[in-house]
Amino acid sequence: MAISLSAVFLLAIILVVLNRSGRLRIGPAVAAVLFGFFLASTGMAPAINRVLNAVADTVGQINF
Repeated sequence: MAISLSAVFLLAIILVVLNRSGRLRIGPAVAAVLFGFFLASTGMAPAINRVLNAVADTVGQINF
């Protein structure tokens, strides 16, 4: 749950920055948000969640 909230927060910041810089218009931003919303209600959501958790675990194990 914490990983998905962090990912949502990070993606929201990216969308805001792109929108303010003029590189992303409001139409495509709304389409991206709606796509993510509807994708979360499909059967692919658990698989996407597993992939994101695996990536987060891998990144967490890297020692700098």
